[in-house]
Amino acid sequence: MRARPPYPRVPRLRVALAASCAALLFTAGCSFGEPEPDPAGEPPNLPTPSASANPGGAGQQAVATVLAKGLRVPWGIAFLPDGGALVTERDNGRIVQVGPESGPDGLRVRPVQTIPDVAAAGEGGLLGIAVSPAYARDKTVFVYYTAEQDNRVARLQLGGQPTPILTGIPKASVHNGGGLGFGPDGQLYVSTGDAGQRPLSQDVKSLGGKILRITPDGKPAAGNPYPGSPVWSLGHRNVQGFTWDAAKRMYAVEFGQNTWDEINQITKGGNYGWPDVEGRADDKRFTDPITQWGTADASCSGLASTDRLLVTGCLRGKRLWVMELTDTGTLLGQPSELLSNRYGRLRAVAAAPDGSLWVSTSNHDGRGNPAGDDDRLLRVVFAGGDGGRS
Repeated sequence: MRARPPYPRVPRLRVALAASCAALLFTAGCSFGEPEPDPAGEPPNLPTPSASANPGGAGQQAVATVLAKGLRVPWGIAFLPDGGALVTERDNGRIVQVGPESGPDGLRVRPVQTIPDVAAAGEGGLLGIAVSPAYARDKTVFVYYTAEQDNRVARLQLGGQPTPILTGIPKASVHNGGGLGFGPDGQLYVSTGDAGQRPLSQDVKSLGGKILRITPDGKPAAGNPYPGSPVWSLGHRNVQGFTWDAAKRMYAVEFGQNTWDEINQITKGGNYGWPDVEGRADDKRFTDPITQWGTADASCSGLASTDRLLVTGCLRGKRLWVMELTDTGTLLGQPSELLSNRYGRLRAVAAAPDGSLWVSTSNHDGRGNPAGDDDRLLRVVFAGGDGGRS
């Protein structure tokens, strides 16, 4: 018997897509009307569904707007206090600032830094980025990138020389991980891949195939499960995206091999099974995912949380998967897909300060079919319910 959640269920998703100032309604159900065209660079003007518009879980509405064009493999997104964002470009080692200023074609995009030590090849390059929680005071930014000999984390002030704070993360042409973000505890979390060497994921002494937890100085954070080690969780094949929900629970999206891609709830010292298992195993030694997909439908990279929803951006699957969480952090119902085959390969997903989600395309990464204005940044807003704010 399935327990009833302690709050009303968020209705299944109905999607309306607005791109380049045009709105398209994708699925049937109760009609909220089409969103008004939105000026370039400004938040979409969404309708407000009435309380009776969703009888019996009829539908929720979301709008996606193109914010910026002409990027090259935008990989990580981190927001600044002024509402603009820093975006990494994987292959050219460049950080660009997007917004908050806007122009006739969307938000203003301007280069602010190139990381000279980036050795981009295959899936490696300039990957994750995080802004210091005290950025207004210290102006500090953290980046994860592939160098000649390893993957590493460095800190910098824009325009200044990067200072490596964590080195020796295994690198390869594939499975370089690259996620970077500050947790609710103020510590810096880093996700790494197994660099194609499967045994590394179960080796506590290796930084490969792990989620790491370090201080802003690069030292192992107090309270880690292995004293003196940055390792927070292990048994990962290749984690690129992670996030926290409103209850401060951590989740990560995991690239499988040939069968299952996963969403995992991450716990201190948790072992997620790779390379012994892929997907659910019902093995007490390992933590099973909260959901999984066949790799053709997923191969997801970015992950973000907004209210009770988890949203992940998928490369091979060319869609967003949207998941609703219960109060205990498990999945309620089945994931819903959004933007399927509309923009090509989707990579980064980041929760913006205004409650929207920013999503990047990745059609220039060597595995996509780029359109003339790729790569793009999209702004996705959920209207009604609790999945984001209009």
